[in-house]
This record gives sequence, C-alpha cells and structure tokens, in this order.
Amino acid sequence: MNLNFISQPLLNLIAVFYHVFGDLGVAIIVFTLFIRLVLTPLVLPSMKMMQKMKQYGSELEKIKQKHKGDKQKQMQAQRDFYKEKGINPVSGCLPQIINMVILIALFSGFNSVFRQGEDVTANLNRILYPALKIQGQLNQYFLGHDLTRPDTVSVSGLPFAIPGLFLIVVAFVQFLSSKMMMPNVEVAEKVAKKTEGEADDIAASMQKQMIYMFPLMTLIIGLKFPLGVVVFWGAQSLFQGIQQYFVSGWGGLTPLVRKFVRS
Repeated sequence: MNLNFISQPLLNLIAVFYHVFGDLGVAIIVFTLFIRLVLTPLVLPSMKMMQKMKQYGSELEKIKQKHKGDKQKQMQAQRDFYKEKGINPVSGCLPQIINMVILIALFSGFNSVFRQGEDVTANLNRILYPALKIQGQLNQYFLGHDLTRPDTVSVSGLPFAIPGLFLIVVAFVQFLSSKMMMPNVEVAEKVAKKTEGEADDIAASMQKQMIYMFPLMTLIIGLKFPLGVVVFWGAQSLFQGIQQYFVSGWGGLTPLVRKFVRS
C-alpha cells in the first residue's frame, strides 16, 4: 500500500516543528501531541463510551444471565440495552484505525528517508515543501540516540540484538496506558465464566492478553523500526494515558496506584 499521500504531509508537519525547536526528537513529540489534540473530538467520546460501558457492567451481566440459554435473544437484548443507553460499542474503533494509519504512514515515510549509507537530509528535502527544506545538516539525534536507526543493543555472545532503553521504556508506557484503558477486563472475565458457550470466554481472554501482547509486539517489531517511529509511538501512548486519566482516573491501574501509595 502506497501511503505517500499521507506520509508526505505528516513529515512536512514534523519539519515545521523541527524548524521551531531545532531538535528532531522534540519535533516528533510535539507533532504527536498536536495529532492527539486534533483527534480529541473523536477520542474523548470513545473514552467516555468505555467508561459508560463499565458503569453499566452489572446490568449487562444481568441481561446475559437472563438469556444465558438463548444466545440470539441475549445479543438482541444487549443491542436494545445499548440503544436505550446511547452506547455504541464500536465507537472506539475509528480513533484506533486513524492512529494505526498514521503509524504505518510514518514508518513508510521514515523508512524512505532514513536509509543506511545515504544522506538523510537530502532524502528528507526531496519530499519537503520548498519553504520547509532543511538548510545544512539535519540534527537526527535525541538524547544522544540516532532517531534514524533502530534502538538496539548488541551483546557479546548473542547472535541477535536486544531492545535498547528507549524501546523498553516505550513498551512499558504502552503497557501502563493499555492497562489504564481496560478497567473492565476482570469484570468481563467474571461475566464470561457465568455464561454458557465459549465465545465470551475467548473474547475476554483475548482482551486480557492484548494488554501484554501489544507491548511485547512493540519490543519485537521495534527492533526493526527507526527510533523516530518508536518515539512517536511512546509519546502517543503517554498522551493517550493522560487523556484517559482525565476521563476515568487511573482505571485498571487503580489497584497498583493504591498499593504504591500505601507502601
């Protein structure tokens, strides 16, 4: 899939922030904050919808119990309940799809610019608008790390590289953000265990596994991503967690926060 029509404007927007701050890493972080603010009209309703679904968790459990012997009636009752309460279970899909498209477009754009052995500044200038072209040499380092290369560490004796500090921190931030956004996982598991059939059990199990799978996938895939993409993904997870906090507090992190405060 050719995403140049998306990646080129995004890279030009990053260049705008680069000219303002003179630091590519800071430019990527500010760019991420800008994108989150632009997507706020889409993101906040989906976050509030998740909170609403948690609020009505006990009533949804009663519906499942009432029609546990008839899956079709159960699904229809759930649809009617969602309609009555103004809940759209798939409302959170659009922001996630947009975020994924931006991530893929950035990876495609960075991959075309950050080529080993080539002049990064010249490659970038080829896709920048005339007014945004970089004069001199691009400052491609952030906190001493080259943003055009994967964040990996070579260890003597190992035939493969391991994730660097940035990549580990990003995966951890993503885990915290995902955990915060899924406060109803345990509730969903309890409900699934009380209903007949395996569909609910599988869905609840997958939901729980994703909390751990996404950070793990970030570590593995990030071994090949330029660090610039990793910085974007980490900033994206951080700002997402901050937005979620103002909507529903600590969410799934509440037990961990309470334990930390008590200690």
